[in-house]
Amino acid sequence: MAKNILHITNGDSLTNYLNELNFEGDIFTWREMLCEGPVVPLIDSEDFFEKRRAFLNETYNIKLSDYTFNADLKILENADDYNEINLWFEYDLFCHINLIAAINLLHQKNIKKPIYLICSGYIDGEKLLKGLSELTTQQLKTHYDNKILLQKDDKDMAIAIWRTYCGTDHNILKPYITKKSNFKYLTNCLKAHSKRFPNAKTGLCTIEENILKLINEKNIKSKNHLLGYCLNYQGYYGFGDIQFRRMIEKLSFLFDESGNVLTLNSEGLKALNGEKNYLNEIDNNIAFGGINRLDFVFSTTENKLIKK
Repeated sequence: MAKNILHITNGDSLTNYLNELNFEGDIFTWREMLCEGPVVPLIDSEDFFEKRRAFLNETYNIKLSDYTFNADLKILENADDYNEINLWFEYDLFCHINLIAAINLLHQKNIKKPIYLICSGYIDGEKLLKGLSELTTQQLKTHYDNKILLQKDDKDMAIAIWRTYCGTDHNILKPYITKKSNFKYLTNCLKAHSKRFPNAKTGLCTIEENILKLINEKNIKSKNHLLGYCLNYQGYYGFGDIQFRRMIEKLSFLFDESGNVLTLNSEGLKALNGEKNYLNEIDNNIAFGGINRLDFVFSTTENKLIKK
């Protein structure tokens, strides 16, 4: 008897790839970016959808009518038809928060099917981390053949992390950095998350500091050129164009654009050198789950978030 399979993918690019390769089963494309904006614990709820629609519309000018996540979830109404569920997510923070949410969604819907994880990152013989859509056909099939069955401890951990992410104290995430699980890249993602908050001394988060370093060290010709560098040199964040464009605009008062070159101005050099705190001037306020970015700073000496 043929096995009925549900694949939950991290985006349209991978969905198209799997369709091209004629992967057996149905596909649910996860079209959300829960690493930014407010969320509530209960994912399939009108409160959740209202908050997400409002955030995406106000922050990224995404039309309310273009938000289809709630409609896409209807595929889970037929969960009993499937023998297993495969989660296709990558090594970065963007994917991992969506991954944690997907596991919680299945739990909230009381779907008790075997859940497998297919997660890309390090590839034998290659230097750079790779996304699933960047894998060769053989590499992708090998990842699928080596998929990991998530255990109860893994799922319990994901449930606890989601609740914490939706809450008001993200320091509670720290113990999970050293906890063993089948989430190979979770440690790096949780560390990256804490450093999205402004540094207590400079007011810059790690991403903002990196953007200024790129301007200072590379021959950047334009904002679009800078965007390309940001996408390629972002480590474990996994952010897309719209997210980096927003951050670049927030930092634009710290650099000059003239003569086909971007250069840090005097304020930008002060920010990069830690000579002044630019927290309020950057004004990059955004919700991360249950808390606002500007309500906390990251202390490097105490290695934790401190409420302002």
